[in-house]
Amino acid sequence: MAEEAVLGYLEKNEEIRDSGEFATERGIDHNEIVNVIKSLHGFRYVDAQDIKRETWVLTDEGKTYATVGSPEVQLFLAIPPEGISKDELQKKLDPSVFKIACAQAAKNKWVEMGKQLITRKVQHVDDKVKELLLKIQQGLNIGSDEIKSLKARKLIVPQTWKGYSLKRGPNYAPKRKKVVTDLTRENFQSGEWKETEFKEYNYSAKGQPLEGGNLHPLLKVRSQLKQIFLCMGFEEMPTNNFVESSFWNFDALFQPQQHPARDSHDTFFLETPSTTKTLPEDYVQRVKQVHESGGYGSRGYVYEWKREEANKNLLRTHTTAVSSRMLYQLAQKPFAPKKYFSIDRVFRNEAVDRTHLAEFHQIEGLVCDRGLTLCDLIGVLHDFFARLGMTKLKFKPAYNPYTEPSMEIFSYHEGFKKWVEVGNSGMFRPEMLQPMGLPEDVQVIAWGLSLERPTMIMYGIDNIRDLFGPKVDLGLIKKNAICRLGID
Repeated sequence: MAEEAVLGYLEKNEEIRDSGEFATERGIDHNEIVNVIKSLHGFRYVDAQDIKRETWVLTDEGKTYATVGSPEVQLFLAIPPEGISKDELQKKLDPSVFKIACAQAAKNKWVEMGKQLITRKVQHVDDKVKELLLKIQQGLNIGSDEIKSLKARKLIVPQTWKGYSLKRGPNYAPKRKKVVTDLTRENFQSGEWKETEFKEYNYSAKGQPLEGGNLHPLLKVRSQLKQIFLCMGFEEMPTNNFVESSFWNFDALFQPQQHPARDSHDTFFLETPSTTKTLPEDYVQRVKQVHESGGYGSRGYVYEWKREEANKNLLRTHTTAVSSRMLYQLAQKPFAPKKYFSIDRVFRNEAVDRTHLAEFHQIEGLVCDRGLTLCDLIGVLHDFFARLGMTKLKFKPAYNPYTEPSMEIFSYHEGFKKWVEVGNSGMFRPEMLQPMGLPEDVQVIAWGLSLERPTMIMYGIDNIRDLFGPKVDLGLIKKNAICRLGID
C-alpha cells in the first residue's frame, strides 16, 4: 500500500516535499513510508533527500499533566471556597505534586498561603499548561517563551524527527518491476527469459567474512619456542600424561615426602583412581634407600619413606615429572648424550589472581652428557635466551630439592627498565640421577620458565585471566599479532 501510494503520487506530481506530511494525509504509518523510500531509493526508482526537524515531545511527567491537569490547577480545585488547612490540603494531593503545586500557584497569585488556612485569591483559573502540552502532543506549534517555560519544568524534551523529500529517479516506473536473480530451465523452456529483467550483479560488494580458526597467542609463542629448541638440536619429550603418580612427580626427584609442595594446599590429588598400580620396583627401592639413609655422597633426609605416599595420583605440578621418566628410560640403555625439551600444561592449587592461575604452561629444557659443569649450564642459557631476544642475563643462587647448584635467571627488560626473573635452573643432584642407573660421570643441566609470562609481556597483557581461561576476549584471539621472538 505504501509503495503504491508513493509511486502513484510521483506519476502525476514532480515531488513529495515531506514524507511525514505525506504519511499523515494518507493515514499510513511514517515508518512504513520510510522503509519503502529506502528500498525504492536503493533501486533508483526515486531520489531521496534527508529532512531533519527538531520537535518537542512530552516527558512522562508532561504526559501525566496533559491527562489529569497541571499540579497548580489540581491544587486550586482542591481548595474549597472557605479555605483549607495545609495538612488537610496535603492529604488531597500526591506528595510529589503538592510541593510543585504550591510554588506554581503562589507564583501565579492564585492562592493565599496563610498560617492557618490556604484560600483562593481568584474564583476561576485556566489550565494553560495542560493546553500547551496537548498542543505539543498533537504536533501543533507554540511560542518560544512557552517552550522555554515547559522545558524549564522538564515537561518536554527535544527530539530530532527524520524524514525525506522525494523526486523521480532514473529508473522510475509507476509500478516496481519484478527483478529475477537466477536464470532457470523453466525460463528457457517458456521463453520468459526474453522479457524478464535480471538483477545486476554488484561485483564490488563484499561477501560475508569467513569464520576461520585463529591461533591463541600462547600457541604462537609456544610454536616459536619449539622452533628455537629444535634449532638447538633438542628432542621433544612426550607430555600427554596430565595425571602422574607422586613417585614420578616428587620422590624420583629427591623431593622429601614432608615437603610443603606435596601438601593438598599446593597439589590437586585425584580421588579416582587415587593410586597408581605400576612402578618399577627395583628403582622404587633405590629411591626409598636414598631418601631414608642417603648414598652417592649424601646422607639423605633420614626419615621413614612411605610407599603409600608415593602411590598417590595427582595432576602434575611440573613437567620435570616427565624429565624424570625420560632420564630413567635413558638409564636402561647403553648411555648416549641427549637434549630434551617440553612445553605443556601443569597444575597448582593456588589462589587465582592477576598473575596466578590454577593451571599454566611450563617450558623445560635439559642436557644429559658426561662431564657437564655449571659453566656449561650458563653457556646454554645465554644461547637459549639470546634466541628469545634476552641478551642481558644475571644469575642468583637458589634452592631446589632436585638440583645442586641451583640458579634463578634474571634478564634486563628494556621496556620496564629493570631486571625481571625469567626462569629457574640447576644441575640435577646425584641423589636423583644415580638411583636411575645413569653412569657416575653423567651430569644433567636443566632450566624451566613459564609460557604465560613472556606471552603477556610480548602482547602487553597485565592480567593472566585476560590471556588464559573463560574470561578471554575472543577479539584478542582473532586479531592478535604475529609472534616474533629474538633472532632466527
